[in-house]
Amino acid sequence: MDVTNSQAPEPGGVILVKVRDGMSHLVLTIGPAHTLRQAARMMSARRIGAAVVIDPEHAGIGILTERDLLDSIAAGEDPDAELVAQHRTEHLVYASPDWTLEDAAAAMVRGGFRHLVVVEDHDVAGLLSMRDIVRCWTSADAPAQPVTTSA
Repeated sequence: MDVTNSQAPEPGGVILVKVRDGMSHLVLTIGPAHTLRQAARMMSARRIGAAVVIDPEHAGIGILTERDLLDSIAAGEDPDAELVAQHRTEHLVYASPDWTLEDAAAAMVRGGFRHLVVVEDHDVAGLLSMRDIVRCWTSADAPAQPVTTSA
């Protein structure tokens, strides 16, 4: 990932990474009529924690997250009978590709969620997760630190 292509160093030499540089550009989109099991299988196969829900009969974009799946299962609901439409989140905070990762992280903390749908020109441009932010902020070359515990 090249995080220097769209940023200029700020005073002090800090490079502000933009959402466009950290977001996933390939987004899983699902429909409201998918069952939760179908959605879970698609998300699991791609090793992702959220899918964008597009409903041609409903204005706006929704999101289904792994937390939505867990809440349904914990409530004893049948994942083969429950539909995405019943569990998606519809009132979203959208990110702009031009936000900094700091702006996105602050929005996630304020809203208590871990995924942001990135919208540009009224279209879904990508999805940004907390994992994406951590990946951008963590050097791949950094040595792993051993975990120590005290007895």
